[in-house]
Amino acid sequence: MRVRHLLAIDSSNVMARLAARQDSMVGLFSRLRDREPMLAVLDTWFDTITFTELSTLNPTEQKSVNRFYELLAEVRWYLAYTEDMPGMVQTKLNAILRRLEASYRELVSVIGPPEADGARIVEVKVVSKVTKHPRRAKARVRR
Repeated sequence: MRVRHLLAIDSSNVMARLAARQDSMVGLFSRLRDREPMLAVLDTWFDTITFTELSTLNPTEQKSVNRFYELLAEVRWYLAYTEDMPGMVQTKLNAILRRLEASYRELVSVIGPPEADGARIVEVKVVSKVTKHPRRAKARVRR
């Protein structure tokens, strides 16, 4: 449950940054000829997740997560190595982002939204067992 929630938060953060900075990141690329502002928007925690953590997801969730992050990697690759002029970058980025938004909607429908509370997980280890004997009621003496 925690992995799903963190993936939902991470993907939501990426999409929010993209929506907020899409125009300015291409503008900075045009003016400064620096790709870093475009790539920084795509930063994600996903690079740190392990196969062990991903294996806690069911296959449908794994496929949805893979589709979203694979498309995000495609955006990163394009922005890192394109030789397109800024106007074309903006046009292609708009098209790719529509696909990414569709993939994000699917991801959220499968793993849940980032606002979900999730289930609290408590790890418990049995140290020893104690058997209780039922209490015997004391007989009351009437006087």
